[in-house]
This record gives sequence, C-alpha cells and structure tokens, in this order.
Amino acid sequence: MASALFGIATGALNAARSGLQTTSHNISNANTAGYSRQGIVQSTNASLFTGAGFMGQGVNVSTVQRQYSGFLESQVQTSQTRLSRFETWHGQMAQIDDLLADPTAGLTPAMNDFFAGVQTLSQHPADTAARQSLVSSASALAARFQSLDNRFSRMLQDSNGRIGASVDAINGYTSQIAELNDRIRLASSNDLQPPNDLLDERDRLIRGLNGEIEASAVPQSDGSVNIFFGNGQPGVVGSKAFTLAATRDPANPETTTVGLQTAGGVVQFRAADVGGGNLAGLMAFRDVSLNQATNALGRIALGLAQTFNDQHAAGMDLTGALGGAFFNAAQPQVLSYSSNTGGATMAASIASLSALTDSDYRVAFDGTNYRITRMSDNSVQTFATLPQTLDGVTFSIAGAPAAGDSFLVQPTRNGAREFGVLISDLNRIAAASPVRSASARANIGSGVIGAPTVSLPPDSNLTQTVTLTFNAGGTFDVTGTGTGNPTGVAFTAGGAISYNGWTVRIDGTPQPGDSFTISLNSGGSGDNGNALQLGKVQTLKSLMGGSATLGDGYATLVSGVGNKTRELAAGAASQLMLVDNAVAARESLSGVNLDEEAANLLRYQQAYQAAGRVIQIADEMFSTILSIGA
Repeated sequence: MASALFGIATGALNAARSGLQTTSHNISNANTAGYSRQGIVQSTNASLFTGAGFMGQGVNVSTVQRQYSGFLESQVQTSQTRLSRFETWHGQMAQIDDLLADPTAGLTPAMNDFFAGVQTLSQHPADTAARQSLVSSASALAARFQSLDNRFSRMLQDSNGRIGASVDAINGYTSQIAELNDRIRLASSNDLQPPNDLLDERDRLIRGLNGEIEASAVPQSDGSVNIFFGNGQPGVVGSKAFTLAATRDPANPETTTVGLQTAGGVVQFRAADVGGGNLAGLMAFRDVSLNQATNALGRIALGLAQTFNDQHAAGMDLTGALGGAFFNAAQPQVLSYSSNTGGATMAASIASLSALTDSDYRVAFDGTNYRITRMSDNSVQTFATLPQTLDGVTFSIAGAPAAGDSFLVQPTRNGAREFGVLISDLNRIAAASPVRSASARANIGSGVIGAPTVSLPPDSNLTQTVTLTFNAGGTFDVTGTGTGNPTGVAFTAGGAISYNGWTVRIDGTPQPGDSFTISLNSGGSGDNGNALQLGKVQTLKSLMGGSATLGDGYATLVSGVGNKTRELAAGAASQLMLVDNAVAARESLSGVNLDEEAANLLRYQQAYQAAGRVIQIADEMFSTILSIGA
C-alpha cells in the first residue's frame, strides 16, 4: 500500500514540477516575439485491477504542447505579406508625390517662368535683354527637367539596391528555415515529442520571409515544412534551400531582375509572380509607378521640345533666316535583349506627338510575325512586317532577326534627361514672322488683308513673294506660288487663303484690279508675329490625343501620382487593421497571459505541496508497518 502511494506521489510531484517549469518558461518568454504559450498535457496512468476494483496509479505528463493554431498563423503571415507590399510601395511613391507636387521644386514654376520669358520677348522682340531672359529661363527649365529625371534615376538605382538586399534577406530566411527543418525532423523522431521552441523559431522565420516575399508553408509528415513562393517556385524543400538571384535584366541593363537560381540558369520572376512582401512592393513601384512617371515626364519634355521647335522653325531670326531647333528633342530609346541571336537592329521614331502614351513596348519576333506588346496594359498587336506605327511610334527594323529575338522600345524615357537648349546666339531666336502682307496703294476696294500665319512645318517656298490680283466676278489670280499659278480662284470675304505654307484672310470687298502681296519679312527685327505664336504653345492641346496642353499633361502626372499614393496609403491602413486583428487572434490563443501564469504557479505549487504531503503520509505508514514487525 505504502509503495503504491510512493509511486503515485512521485508521479504527482513530477507532474507538478513539470507544470512549474513550463509555467516559468512561459513567464520568462512573455516578451519573446513569436513565442507560443506552452502547457503540459497530463493523463492518468493505467489502473491496477484488484479484488476491490480498479485502483488508480496516479498521473504522468504525456507531452508539453504549444497553444497554437496553424490557421491563425497562416492569417498572420498572409496579412503581413500584403501589408509589407503596401507599405513599401507607398513609402517609395510618397517620394515621387512630394517631388512633383512641390510648389518650388516641381516643373510648373519653371515652365511658367519660361513662357513668361516668351511673353516678354513678344513685347520686345528686338531687345537683347528680353532675348537673354528667354534663353536663361529656357536653361532653367531644361535644368528642372533634368533634375527631376535625375531624381527618378536615383530612385531607380535605390530600388535596384533594395531589391538586391531583399533577395539577400530572403536567401537568409530560407537557409535558416531549411536548417531548422533538419533539426526539427531529428528532434521529432525522439518519441514523437514536438520541439516547441524550434517550431516557434521556424514560424518566426516564415513570418519574416513573408515580410519580404509571399510564401506558403506546406507541413510534411516528418515535421518539416516545404516553402513555396507566390508563383509556385520552391524556396525550401526539406533541408534544402533554393537560392534567389538578383541579376541584370536581359532586356534593360539599368534594371535588376529577380529569379530562382537553378542548374540551367536563373528562372526570372515577374512582379506578379512575387505576390506580396517588400520585394513585390519594390518591383511594383519600379516597374509600374516609377517607369510611368519617368515616361510621362519625358512625354511632356518631348511635347514642349517638338511643338516649340516646330513653331520656332516657322519664324525668322534677326539674321533673316528661318528659325532652327530651339530645344533638343530626344529620340526613342531602343534596347536589344542580351539573348538575341539574330543580326537585326530595331529603330523607333515619333510619328505623332498627340498619340504618344507613357508606356514602353516590347517587340518580339516569333520567326514569322512581329508581336508588339504595350507593356502598360499588356495589349498585343501582331504584324507580318515592319515598319508599323502604333500609338504615335513608328517601329522599323534593319537586318534579319532570329526567331525569339526581342527588343525593348522606350519612346519617351529619355525625353526629360536629354531636354536641353540648343540656342546660344541670341540673334538666332526667331521672334518675327518670316512673311508679311501688304495691300497695293492703288487698291480702290474695301478689302483689308490680315497678317499671315505660317503653317507647320513651314514650306520650302515660304518666303517666295505671292501676289493675289482680283478680277471681276469675285475671283482672284495668284502669281508666285511654288506649285503653279492658279487663276480664277473664288473669293469669300474672311475665308482662309493658303499658299506656300502660309494662311491669310482678306475682309471686305476688293475691286477688280486690287492686289495684295505676301512676301519675305525683310528687316522685320521688330516684328513679334512668331513670338506671339510661340506663346500659344503653352495652351496648345498637343498631348493625349489632342485633349491636353503641356500643363494639363503635368497636372495629370501629378494627379495620377497623388491618387496612387493616397490609394496605397488607404490600402496600407486597411491592411494594418487586418494584421492587428490577425495578430490579436493569434495572441489570444498563443500569447502569454501573466495573470493566468501567476495563477498556474499557485496551482502547481499547491499540487507539489500536496504530493509531498502524500509522500510524507506514505513514509509514516511504512514506518508504522516496520515498527509492527519489530
């Protein structure tokens, strides 16, 4: 009887000691990140059959168990990877938003100053100071374009560096998870008891991994977990960790691409393949938001350069020559994929400024056809031959491409980077109209001719003298045109009359024999006709299908960046609530409650004391038996 009591009491002491030890472990790890509260699982020993029935044999501790839910843990991981994507993307977007919307560092003040200089020139077309002011404000505008583009370039480099750092962090997590898999597998083989602290550490690493990239954990029967990235590529299988690599993009050496390192090379990931996490946010920012902002800024620079140059070419400078290019207008950038095997060279040119988008294009040859993909929306058009014009860009090719060859075309990427002032000689500013109109002194009718406007681009015969002589019956004859001398042309008062690249209007009623001339504006140093037209470039709807001015284009860029920034901020705030809720749900089950642990300490302490009292009683009973025998 006494020996049975000793055994039962000893088991009770051990159970209470295990409870005290586990409770102490919980208390000491109350502030340990990712720790799951542990508790002992007690069960009764097998009863012993006696003549009086089954007699209990005490208690044993079958295992120490984590208070853990795989479902709640998965919710934390999933919500965390989405939050990391939002926060990273938003943090980067906020930089662009602050830069573009800055009232002093943005583009709008510099552009307004430039057109103010054009306005001053129109008021004082022959004044050297006005001309110098225009060139200075143009140089400041070019510097602003280049400064913004330079900031974007630094953001691109920073994103590439952050992507590389994220890849290193991912590789660090996967290697540690693979190592823990091996340790957990070995530990679990010992009587199938779970190594709780190792499991907690692995869960913590998986949460950290999801902060960098979306990763799903698939439990295995041996206690290990296999890790798969968002696109299904393996990250960890058993005790083997797969390595991600950050390498140069074969399409664009300025960009870092991410892929899975295999024996056959690197299997590239797209931004959509990554799914979530810091890496997804960085790639989405760089490949979508930053590229679009850079292209949109370049489109504005190209729009200003081309429209201003076209109008400037329609004017006359102080030397009497037609105006040349005022700004440098960048050409589309074309990059060949490093994997190309053919000998073809791709070229691109701007065919229509108003039709330009802010997208890049991929041109791929499949051996028969050319597939042109607009990368902003992945729409594809197929052509049997090149050249072809799409979205205002003419794509052409020289040489023979091989099947599988691809090219990256960036129509507006360098627009802001290469925007610059070409005029250095103040005499070369074409403020005057190259042609002027005049009425013959002998005219007797009421006809009044207006100032001619020059069509764009200017005609090669623009400065040739043209005479309009009126006949009876409301017609006129033309002499001096570059395309022949029309006669008997019907006249409509106030109607447009166009020859040699100019347009003029005559109001009133000319009489037979009246004549009007349009000729070279010789000595027109004080003429401001073209300066007035240059000022109108600011309000010319030259972008987005002819629906937007240069200012509208920049406002659209700023608005788009601002709206995306606010969208990401709202998404991050919403996702943070989901993370907090998921963590709270997990902590309600797995977190350490110190009040509860304090109660457990008292409970196990009392159990320990009671078991000790049983041993004391058993000892007294045994001593009594011994004394009887004596």
